[in-house]
Amino acid sequence: MSVRVNQVAEEQHPMEKLLRMDRIPHIWCPTCGLGTTVTALATALDQLDLDLDHVAIVSGIGCTGRVAGYTKLDSFHTTHGRAIPFAVGLHIARPDLKVIVFSGDGDLISIGGNHFIHTARRNVDLTVICVNNFIYAMTGGQVAPTTPITARSATSPYGNYEHPFNLPLLAASSGAVYVARWTALHIRRLTAAIKEAITKPGFSFVEVIAPCSTLYARLNKLGSGLDLMKFYHDHSVIRHGADLTEIDIDYQANLVVGKFVDIEKPTYLDCLNEGNKRAFGDKYKAYGVDHGNE
Repeated sequence: MSVRVNQVAEEQHPMEKLLRMDRIPHIWCPTCGLGTTVTALATALDQLDLDLDHVAIVSGIGCTGRVAGYTKLDSFHTTHGRAIPFAVGLHIARPDLKVIVFSGDGDLISIGGNHFIHTARRNVDLTVICVNNFIYAMTGGQVAPTTPITARSATSPYGNYEHPFNLPLLAASSGAVYVARWTALHIRRLTAAIKEAITKPGFSFVEVIAPCSTLYARLNKLGSGLDLMKFYHDHSVIRHGADLTEIDIDYQANLVVGKFVDIEKPTYLDCLNEGNKRAFGDKYKAYGVDHGNE
């Protein structure tokens, strides 16, 4: 019996090298989609077999912002809406790092929206994972820039009347080179998308539709997070390369998911180096080590 106890004590959690186990269990609500989304990220990093000393994660404010504190990486929990500019500065200062931004729809697309579109326009080499639960979940359930029309929130008790952003369309039209959308149910497909996004040079964007059981589901009488996951199962339509103008998310309607954009384009640092070479000729030494730069 004592031998068995010792064996169990010595066993490690399969994600111990990627998660700060001293902070587990997490504080997220039961049936929240963040747990499975973080599992997808951790699995992707494990399968890519990256040097974790050269991977950094940046998050903003909100439920999703806690991810930076749970992952066993160089991690930065930034102010509201500023995850992307912080990540841009980190990438420019240390081009040898793979920088991942992991935050929510309110943080990235509302107060952080201008940073989002301009960083995509510049094609800065970042991987941005946006967990979209259609609501401001940490601060009381207010209407968000992704809340579907007619959906209820704490600040739209009779239904939202503002048109929400179509996030893949916003990312692609701003200049992203990789754009995908999956739900927290599509764990294997989501893991594969995160792997592709991380290894893609340039601004990569993955939207994850995830349940908010405590606020969004309760305010709209949709049941539990499990009920929302069942909804994703029954109403997700995989359509790779879809016309992004046709994948808006309507309230409790079919969800178009898949990989929509995967193109090649010079990154911000590629353009910076090329411009400086033209300006300074042989006197200029290429900045950074990313993508083969000297």
